[in-house]
Amino acid sequence: MTPDETMPVTSVWLTCQQPAREQRRGRYVAKTSTHPGKMLPHLAAHAINAYTAPGDLVFDPMCGAGTTLVEAMHLGRHAIGIDIEPQFTAIAAANVDLALTQAAFGTAKVITGDATQLLDLVPASAVGKVGLVLTSPPYGRGTHGIVKIAGTKVQKHNHLYGDREHGNLAYGGWTRLLEGFATILSASYQLLRPGGTVVITCRPVRRHRDDLIDLPGELLSIAQSVGLLPVQRCAAMLAAVRDGQIVHRANMFGLIAVRRSRADGIPVHLVAHEDVLVLRRC
Repeated sequence: MTPDETMPVTSVWLTCQQPAREQRRGRYVAKTSTHPGKMLPHLAAHAINAYTAPGDLVFDPMCGAGTTLVEAMHLGRHAIGIDIEPQFTAIAAANVDLALTQAAFGTAKVITGDATQLLDLVPASAVGKVGLVLTSPPYGRGTHGIVKIAGTKVQKHNHLYGDREHGNLAYGGWTRLLEGFATILSASYQLLRPGGTVVITCRPVRRHRDDLIDLPGELLSIAQSVGLLPVQRCAAMLAAVRDGQIVHRANMFGLIAVRRSRADGIPVHLVAHEDVLVLRRC
């Protein structure tokens, strides 16, 4: 059963009315662009505003370059983030430091480590105190990256996670990704206070042009299996809305993939939103 059948979309978040680079401009260090799968700042801010109050604790078990942490700080929340990649936790820490210079009145702690062992990593004082877990699983090769023109060739860089061999869920195949996410979500449940919220952003993933994986449905099933109660399903826009029309922000690689699939008779469309699953600890 898919999220469409169990939780119809009840809200649309207009999270991409400015280009992502404008959302980050001046608020994040330049090296943030090297992370391959960054959450939109406006998406993170919307979730934090909607499901927490000033002074609450926000947790991201796969925090990447620290978007959740930075937006929580600027909204007067406190945050903890974990990431397995030292290169990215260094960037997250730099973004936290930058937020402090910009009079953000929240605080944040960045931890380098494997989130499948998160109860050994986070402070014991956080157990049972988290108001919001906000995260997104790594999509592996299906990431954004940066396009560079070199002569007659088009190259893509900053589109890969760093650790291919030692624990990064992006490179372990779908079974390992889902099993690892289940472990992380089960441990995160213990951090939540009663009534605390989990927000997961994700999208269906096309492994091959004719093989579409219902990642939102898989993650919803995992979340329910660890005891979380579904509350709402939303659509966070990855495209602008102008005069009632959707203006996509897909990169050239996305456009090429859609055109090739359609040429082969596969009715593929450009991705214009991410699914947002909202769940709660009872």
